[in-house]
Amino acid sequence: MNHRHSVTVLFCILCFLFMWRPGAHAQFRNEAFNQKYTQVDSTAGADTSSKLINFKEIFGGLAHKRSMRIGTMFSTSIFIPGASQIYNEQYWKLPIYYGGIAAGLTAGTVMHFQYQKSGIQGHKLASTLSFVGAGIFYYASLMDGAISYKSDRKHLAGRAAIYSILCPGLGQAYNGEYWKIPIYVGGMATAAHFYYTNLLNYNRFRDIYREVSEPGYTGGSPVNATQAKYYRDQYRRLKDYSMLAFFAVYLLQIIDANVFSYMTDFDVSKDVSMHISPSLTLPEGNAYAFQPALGATFGLRF
Repeated sequence: MNHRHSVTVLFCILCFLFMWRPGAHAQFRNEAFNQKYTQVDSTAGADTSSKLINFKEIFGGLAHKRSMRIGTMFSTSIFIPGASQIYNEQYWKLPIYYGGIAAGLTAGTVMHFQYQKSGIQGHKLASTLSFVGAGIFYYASLMDGAISYKSDRKHLAGRAAIYSILCPGLGQAYNGEYWKIPIYVGGMATAAHFYYTNLLNYNRFRDIYREVSEPGYTGGSPVNATQAKYYRDQYRRLKDYSMLAFFAVYLLQIIDANVFSYMTDFDVSKDVSMHISPSLTLPEGNAYAFQPALGATFGLRF
């Protein structure tokens, strides 16, 4: 084979390569890229949000004249306890939650006034426990509404977000991503630990600063006023940072639960094999045109 012949063969190979029309066939199925996530009207029970507050949807849902989104139901239940039970038509639960909340608030208020009159610590403890009990009934009404919400869709992103709001890590469990729970719960626990430690040190040096700054202080503290003020401000700053870190992780796990909940509907195939087959694209009106000059493209499809 001479040099001119070699150049001709190489030119033909390059032309053939440029006429290839590669196509991908890998992990994701073709149907996954054809999914259309369009916003549907709330009357269809869609898990979307077009308005922050839709009074027509709220009152229509409570009257059972139209569907209510789970996010709207949850936000309504925050301000109107028992609204989710009304929408879910579980009226028998209303006396339980209303009775528990009312009993806790009433007992807590009464015991609080008793403590102010008598100063007995047992009355203060009873008041605190009563208010906590009312909060537990209120919390239970919100969680029960999210669990009992019925929808045509098997998996709701709004439900995952609400679960994470009410109980950090529960949204990840709802999505089946259990490995994320220790990360978020551990992050929040770490931030809470540092907040508590910095709070103790802040209170300590705050008291020392007040003590050494009083007129007539005779000494005895190993820390002077300047040092106490420095450490007080330092631990107060660290305390604030710890609180910000706690809420940052809390907010992140809510966003994570909501975003990855949408991915549960993303159809993924376990088939990662590669298939190679001839590919031929014919232009319209030339069903038998095989020449590239007439618009046909041929090559290999992967």
